Amino acid sequence: MVSYEAGVISTMTFKEAVSIVEGTFFWGDELADSIELRAACGADLMSDVMAFVKEQVLLLTGLVNPQVIRTAELMDIRAILFVRGKKPTPDMVDMARDAGIALAGTREPMFIACGKLYEAGLRSGGTRSI
Repeated sequence: MVSYEAGVISTMTFKEAVSIVEGTFFWGDELADSIELRAACGADLMSDVMAFVKEQVLLLTGLVNPQVIRTAELMDIRAILFVRGKKPTPDMVDMARDAGIALAGTREPMFIACGKLYEAGLRSGGTRSI
Protein backbone atom coordinates (compact mmCIF):
# COMPACT_ATOMS: atom_id res chain seq x y z
CA MET A 1 0.00 0.00 0.00
CA VAL A 2 1.20 3.49 -0.83
CA SER A 3 0.24 6.16 1.69
CA TYR A 4 0.86 9.89 1.50
CA GLU A 5 0.33 12.88 3.72
CA ALA A 6 -3.14 14.36 4.20
CA GLY A 7 -4.50 16.00 1.08
CA VAL A 8 -2.68 13.67 -1.29
CA ILE A 9 -4.38 10.61 -2.76
CA SER A 10 -3.52 7.27 -1.15
CA THR A 11 -3.75 4.10 -3.19
CA MET A 12 -3.94 0.38 -2.61
CA THR A 13 -4.40 -2.66 -4.78
CA PHE A 14 -7.63 -4.62 -4.87
CA LYS A 15 -5.74 -7.56 -3.34
CA GLU A 16 -4.77 -5.39 -0.36
CA ALA A 17 -8.36 -4.12 0.01
CA VAL A 18 -9.78 -7.65 0.04
CA SER A 19 -7.23 -8.68 2.66
CA ILE A 20 -8.08 -5.67 4.86
CA VAL A 21 -11.77 -6.62 4.98
CA GLU A 22 -10.96 -10.33 5.40
CA GLY A 23 -12.64 -11.07 2.10
CA THR A 24 -12.49 -13.81 -0.51
CA PHE A 25 -12.37 -13.69 -4.28
CA PHE A 26 -15.16 -14.93 -6.51
CA TRP A 27 -13.18 -14.16 -9.65
CA GLY A 28 -10.16 -12.11 -10.64
CA ASP A 29 -7.70 -12.84 -7.85
CA GLU A 30 -4.99 -13.05 -10.55
CA LEU A 31 -5.88 -9.47 -11.59
CA ALA A 32 -6.10 -8.09 -8.05
CA ASP A 33 -2.46 -7.00 -7.75
CA SER A 34 -2.71 -4.95 -10.94
CA ILE A 35 -5.92 -3.12 -10.02
CA GLU A 36 -4.90 0.11 -8.33
CA LEU A 37 -7.59 1.84 -6.30
CA ARG A 38 -7.61 5.55 -5.51
CA ALA A 39 -11.04 5.70 -3.92
CA ALA A 40 -13.94 3.62 -2.63
CA CYS A 41 -17.68 4.06 -2.99
CA GLY A 42 -20.32 2.19 -1.01
CA ALA A 43 -23.66 2.12 -2.82
CA ASP A 44 -26.66 -0.11 -3.40
CA LEU A 45 -28.28 2.30 -5.87
CA MET A 46 -26.63 1.92 -9.25
CA SER A 47 -28.15 5.23 -10.35
CA ASP A 48 -25.99 6.92 -7.67
CA VAL A 49 -22.94 5.07 -8.95
CA MET A 50 -23.63 6.26 -12.50
CA ALA A 51 -24.22 9.85 -11.39
CA PHE A 52 -21.38 10.40 -8.96
CA VAL A 53 -18.54 7.84 -9.12
CA LYS A 54 -14.95 8.84 -9.95
CA GLU A 55 -12.33 6.76 -11.72
CA GLN A 56 -10.14 4.06 -10.13
CA VAL A 57 -12.80 3.36 -7.56
CA LEU A 58 -13.63 0.22 -5.63
CA LEU A 59 -17.38 -0.35 -5.61
CA LEU A 60 -18.72 -1.82 -2.36
CA THR A 61 -22.30 -3.02 -2.62
CA GLY A 62 -24.83 -5.40 -1.16
CA LEU A 63 -26.83 -5.45 -4.39
CA VAL A 64 -26.55 -8.77 -6.20
CA ASN A 65 -27.94 -8.59 -9.71
CA PRO A 66 -26.53 -8.27 -13.24
CA GLN A 67 -27.08 -4.49 -13.21
CA VAL A 68 -24.12 -4.17 -10.83
CA ILE A 69 -21.78 -5.68 -13.42
CA ARG A 70 -23.31 -3.64 -16.26
CA THR A 71 -22.94 -0.42 -14.27
CA ALA A 72 -19.35 -1.23 -13.32
CA GLU A 73 -18.50 -1.91 -16.96
CA LEU A 74 -20.13 1.34 -18.08
CA MET A 75 -18.30 3.36 -15.41
CA ASP A 76 -14.94 1.63 -15.99
CA ILE A 77 -14.93 0.14 -12.48
CA ARG A 78 -12.53 -2.81 -12.40
CA ALA A 79 -13.23 -4.11 -8.88
CA ILE A 80 -16.40 -4.90 -6.95
CA LEU A 81 -16.58 -5.96 -3.31
CA PHE A 82 -19.88 -7.48 -2.17
CA VAL A 83 -20.65 -6.82 1.50
CA ARG A 84 -22.82 -8.54 4.14
CA GLY A 85 -21.88 -12.01 2.89
CA LYS A 86 -23.59 -11.47 -0.47
CA LYS A 87 -22.41 -13.64 -3.37
CA PRO A 88 -22.74 -13.01 -7.11
CA THR A 89 -24.63 -15.51 -9.24
CA PRO A 90 -22.70 -17.67 -11.72
CA ASP A 91 -24.10 -15.50 -14.54
CA MET A 92 -22.72 -12.39 -12.83
CA VAL A 93 -19.30 -14.02 -12.47
CA ASP A 94 -19.34 -14.87 -16.19
CA MET A 95 -20.29 -11.29 -17.06
CA ALA A 96 -17.51 -9.93 -14.83
CA ARG A 97 -14.97 -12.31 -16.36
CA ASP A 98 -15.96 -11.19 -19.87
CA ALA A 99 -15.62 -7.53 -18.81
CA GLY A 100 -12.36 -8.00 -16.86
CA ILE A 101 -13.94 -6.93 -13.57
CA ALA A 102 -12.58 -8.62 -10.43
CA LEU A 103 -15.14 -9.73 -7.81
CA ALA A 104 -14.70 -10.38 -4.11
CA GLY A 105 -16.86 -10.47 -1.03
CA THR A 106 -16.73 -9.92 2.71
CA ARG A 107 -19.02 -10.79 5.58
CA GLU A 108 -18.56 -7.27 6.95
CA PRO A 109 -21.45 -4.79 6.66
CA MET A 110 -20.83 -1.89 4.28
CA PHE A 111 -20.18 0.66 7.04
CA ILE A 112 -17.49 -1.49 8.68
CA ALA A 113 -15.87 -2.48 5.36
CA CYS A 114 -15.68 1.17 4.27
CA GLY A 115 -14.32 2.15 7.69
CA LYS A 116 -11.59 -0.49 7.57
CA LEU A 117 -10.50 0.66 4.12
CA TYR A 118 -10.51 4.29 5.24
CA GLU A 119 -8.49 3.43 8.34
CA ALA A 120 -5.98 1.55 6.16
CA GLY A 121 -5.38 4.66 4.05
CA LEU A 122 -7.93 4.60 1.21
CA ARG A 123 -9.30 8.00 2.17
CA SER A 124 -10.40 9.59 -1.05
CA GLY A 125 -14.18 9.42 -1.42
CA GLY A 126 -15.31 7.56 -4.49
CA THR A 127 -17.73 10.21 -5.68
CA ARG A 128 -17.58 13.59 -7.38
CA SER A 129 -18.78 16.65 -5.52
CA ILE A 130 -22.53 17.10 -5.46
